[in-house]
Amino acid sequence: MNKTLGELAACLKSRGMPCRVEGDADASIRAVNTLEDAEPGEISFLANPKYARTVGETRATAVVVGEDFEPPRPMNLLRTKDPYAAVTVLIVEIHGYRRHPKWGLHPGATIADGARIGPNANIGPGVYIDTDVEIGARATIYPHCYVARGSRIGDDVVLYPNVAIYDDTILGHRVTIHAGSIIGEDGLGYAPVNNKWLKIPQVGRVVVADDVEIGANCTIDRATLGRTVVGAGTKFSNLIAIGHGTKIGEDCMLVAQVGVAGSVTVGRHVTMAGQVGVVGHVTIGDDVTVGAKAGVTNNVETGITVLGQPAVPIQDARRQLMLVQRLPTMKRQIKKLEEELKALRQQLGDQANER
Repeated sequence: MNKTLGELAACLKSRGMPCRVEGDADASIRAVNTLEDAEPGEISFLANPKYARTVGETRATAVVVGEDFEPPRPMNLLRTKDPYAAVTVLIVEIHGYRRHPKWGLHPGATIADGARIGPNANIGPGVYIDTDVEIGARATIYPHCYVARGSRIGDDVVLYPNVAIYDDTILGHRVTIHAGSIIGEDGLGYAPVNNKWLKIPQVGRVVVADDVEIGANCTIDRATLGRTVVGAGTKFSNLIAIGHGTKIGEDCMLVAQVGVAGSVTVGRHVTMAGQVGVVGHVTIGDDVTVGAKAGVTNNVETGITVLGQPAVPIQDARRQLMLVQRLPTMKRQIKKLEEELKALRQQLGDQANER
């Protein structure tokens, strides 16, 4: 359904985002697109100044821009303080969220005796729900998912194809888990006995709080004892591995290929960039940012950014990088000094011989 530019501005204002229209408020908008790919009838946005040149080349009917942006030509603009946040709202307003197939309780699903299914649940073919499982209202479970006995699934949960939920796992309300992820598998728990590895039974569980989204092909180990926890509002990208007994705080962001070992405590609103690795039994404070490919081997205090292998405060990491970049020059300087020292020693030796 098309919206006018004026209607989109009203939508932003209703969500506490002051904005104003410059140009034709009656311009019709049917979709959101990038500056490069937008066509007439679509709206785009500029959040990063380095793409400002592209605004002059776009075919978009309108562009969401910051309050101080000067357009290179006359065009329809929607000015707001935070264009990125604004366009996020507009994407939802124009496109909505993904629409799920409507299966109801598909006859091809297997629901064991003793399972309790909430109202308006939407369960696809090939799903297996074991005994003593509780599925909340309006949950959507895609084909070939497995929910093991004793698990509790909250309201409005979405499990995409081939998700496996091991026994006694708890998922809060509005949790989304993408295809191929496994929640509650055994952790890496083995004891060395006579040069062999003796498996330690993993008798804990995983608890995922409300409003968590987990990407594709992620794994979260059940605790050996107690709980592995993912806090409310936390978001995972794809290929994330969380070790047994680890506790991830609220509103964290873990980017692709992050690996967190067991018994780690991660504070609130922590961001881990791609390929971060965290050793076991450390604590990461609130509001920490861990840079890409960093290796966290010690506790990290609250509110700092760390980088490197091993991870250190970013100021120290920058100094280390600068020193590494200077190594070729330093090598040449040292070689020159060695040659000068050799010549000086030779000169002193000759003087001594003359005496």
